[in-house]
Amino acid sequence: MAKKNIHTVFNKERKMWETKKEGQEKPLVSSHTKEKALEKSIIEAKKNKVEHIIHNKDGKISDKDSYGKDPNPPKDKKN
Repeated sequence: MAKKNIHTVFNKERKMWETKKEGQEKPLVSSHTKEKALEKSIIEAKKNKVEHIIHNKDGKISDKDSYGKDPNPPKDKKN
């Protein structure tokens, strides 16, 4: 069974940043700031050894970080 990635997304209706597991509607954590949501998302992604996908307020993907076993890791100059 494939592990489910973690997403940091903005919920427009609730005006909150959320940490969500891929394929689940209910968030794992909600935060008022993107920074707090990122902290929680990174912890969850590391714990599950999955990819962390970060979205902008408009829903577009702004960044990705992999915390799993990547056989061909990219040369990420940011982290």
